Order: sequence, then C-alpha cells, then structure tokens
Amino acid sequence: MAPDEAVVGCTGKLVVGTRGAGGPGEVLVRVRGGTETFLAYSDEPLDRGSTVLVIESRGSRQVVVMAWADPLLAGDEDGAR
Repeated sequence: MAPDEAVVGCTGKLVVGTRGAGGPGEVLVRVRGGTETFLAYSDEPLDRGSTVLVIESRGSRQVVVMAWADPLLAGDEDGAR
C-alpha cells in the first residue's frame, strides 16, 4: 500500500506505548477532520499517553513517530498565554 502523506506532520497521542526496536505501539492521530489509529514505530520506547509527531508513513496504516512538545507552549507550565 502507498504511503499516506496526509498524516506526515500531524500530531497524535499514543494509546499503546512504543517499544523502540522491540515493536510498535498504536497512535491516535488528528487527520482529515477526524481521528484515525495507526501502528506507531519509534527509535526509542515512548510511553502510553505521550504526544508524538508523525515523521514518516510506511503505508498500510503504519507510521514512524517521535516525541513532541508544542514549541509554542515551551516554558509555559500551565499552557496559558
């Protein structure tokens, strides 16, 4: 199946943590006006509930993710502006 380029650059939340080289987790991604789930791979293990950025689509509902913190909220502990 062809890569799903629409999901690259989207953020999501892990509903099942990734295990790095040990295997994938599952991520809920905000895309196409809704949310969809994908198998999520990462270089390093990431905990369930982590916010992630999709950096690659492997097709067949599989993506590569990395940990993500919104740079607009950096240093702002309560998220208020």
